[in-house]
Amino acid sequence: SNNVHKPGGAIVRNIIQGGYKGTLRIINPKEDEVQGIKVFHDAQEIPPTDLAILVVAAKFCPGYVDYLAAEKNVKAFIIISAGFGEETKEGAALEQHILDTCEKYKCALIGPNCIGLLNNFHHSVFTKPIPKLHPQGVDFLSGSGATAVFILESAVIKGLQFNSVWSTGNGKQIGIEDVLQYMDEHFDPDKDSKVKLLYIENINDPDKLLLHASSLIRKGCRIAAIKAGSSESGSRAASSHTGAIASSDSAVEALFRKAGIVRCFSREELTTVGCIFTLPPITGKNIAIVTHAGGPGVMLTDALSKGGLNVPKLDGPVAEELKSKLFAGSSVSNPIDILATGTPEQLGIAIDYCEHKFKGIDAICVIFGTPGLVKLYEAYDVLHKKILECKKPVFPILPCLNTAGPEVAEFLEKGHVNFSDEVTLATALTQVMKTPQPAPSEIELAGVDVPGIRKIIDGIHDNGYIAPGKVRELLACAKIPMAPEMVSDSKEKLIAFAEEIGYPIVAKVVGPVHKSDVGGVALNIRSAKHLELEFDRMMKIKDARAIMVQKMLKGTELFIGAKYEPRFGHVVLCGLGGIFVEVLKDVSSGLAPLSYAEAESMIHSLRAYKIIEGTRGQKGINQKRYAEIIVRLSTLLRFATEIKEMDINPLLADENDVVAVDARILVEK
Repeated sequence: SNNVHKPGGAIVRNIIQGGYKGTLRIINPKEDEVQGIKVFHDAQEIPPTDLAILVVAAKFCPGYVDYLAAEKNVKAFIIISAGFGEETKEGAALEQHILDTCEKYKCALIGPNCIGLLNNFHHSVFTKPIPKLHPQGVDFLSGSGATAVFILESAVIKGLQFNSVWSTGNGKQIGIEDVLQYMDEHFDPDKDSKVKLLYIENINDPDKLLLHASSLIRKGCRIAAIKAGSSESGSRAASSHTGAIASSDSAVEALFRKAGIVRCFSREELTTVGCIFTLPPITGKNIAIVTHAGGPGVMLTDALSKGGLNVPKLDGPVAEELKSKLFAGSSVSNPIDILATGTPEQLGIAIDYCEHKFKGIDAICVIFGTPGLVKLYEAYDVLHKKILECKKPVFPILPCLNTAGPEVAEFLEKGHVNFSDEVTLATALTQVMKTPQPAPSEIELAGVDVPGIRKIIDGIHDNGYIAPGKVRELLACAKIPMAPEMVSDSKEKLIAFAEEIGYPIVAKVVGPVHKSDVGGVALNIRSAKHLELEFDRMMKIKDARAIMVQKMLKGTELFIGAKYEPRFGHVVLCGLGGIFVEVLKDVSSGLAPLSYAEAESMIHSLRAYKIIEGTRGQKGINQKRYAEIIVRLSTLLRFATEIKEMDINPLLADENDVVAVDARILVEK
């Protein structure tokens, strides 16, 4: 229409202003001319056309799609209209009708319920802002139209440029996974954007997302994503430690880790990571900060350190040499504070020293706003030149959008980005640095007895937690070492076994799910008499069927668990064991099957990694062995999808070995 405040008018305006070079045909039954273009009053009047954009009430859309596909050879539809499956059952039926027609005539469909598609050929969106398009800009894919607009707003003020914007809406035919598949299968390293940002509300096909995201990253792309709707309230109540901790969010975390996708949690973080991706990759953890304001430099130092990055102290002759070229009172220890009176020339000198003279610096953060004492055009021109000259990435933090808007705008116009908040930059940089490379797709069989696993699983006929003997058999097939144990309801047999393996031993009740809650665990039993007393006591506990006796081992308590998530497969968790699992919830997740590199990355990402590594005179554990067990367990699970939940808690670990002490497996067929 002629009303640019309605979607039908705004979309025409954006297509025209976007410089569309093809033929634009407008259908409007009431007007004769729309925004200077002569219109058709009915779809029957138009000649055959390639693409149709529908901005009419939902109830009319199926009829238009039927007619245009059959009679006008339309092969692509963008349906802006809402009121489909996202609202009612009747709307879902309309949506299905449209999909059936598109499948019948081999048409492509984006939407319904989206803001459209924005690329270098046509600006088929009804919203603003329209970001500056550039072939090497970002490809942005969003499942939500309104959220896409908010993310574009966040990006534009940072100077982030775009190559394309895809709003898939309900994604009835083409969802985010399908767009990634297209980008992967048609990827041209010389022409295509190497940065993809995703806003995902539903992961409909995790395997497709994993396959094509990891493939694009291996081809040189970088991908960051928000997955909305992953809170704990989405997870069901469960009886095992793993079931209580593992939520759909664990599956998302594991999927992103496996694919090499940088996970973000806000619009600001996503667009900040997008800006980081446009700069040269940072190859190490040592960062120099050049600032003319002490406070932001300190806040940035704190945030980087919290994220595991380093702001190393700069001293010695080179530091003294730099200090001599700055005003009195300047500090060069890192952050390099050139003071509010620091000149554009001094800014350039400080950057040069970080690029060429200070050893071991991997990136440079420059904080430069306006204290009202220098001409920012000159300072930002120096910064512009240094960014072009430096091989190390330079992160500009220009916080004065209010007092120096024109100066910042001119800087961005030269193709740069701006990180206006130093802590947001540090958080995003931390996420980028801790995201591993895509995992290999091959399964590590590692001597795991797959036929043996299948034989045991096939021989289990009842759903529920399986008997301890079967648990041991499955772990033996996966070559996961276990503490010597016996399960029996015979006091005499258990005493004989204890004499054989030697005291001290542990006794645990068999039957109740949470043994420790009902007094079903006795540690450090050192005699037959003590064992007799504990046996008699535990057999009186409700649901007690037998007693398990184990050799008492010492070491750091570790945990490995797994939960089957529909569509995703098994999410494997690891962390410190015992009560730490439930109290601290410091666990790391991966998606089975896992490689050795993935298992090592999971271990390293734990907050408690220093305990695993060894701290304050305590020896560390055998990390290689722990990683091996995680990999073996993931392989076991890959061939036993009937296992819905399991945990090994604890494993006892020292510098030599890691041994499973207690394990439970829930099978559902």
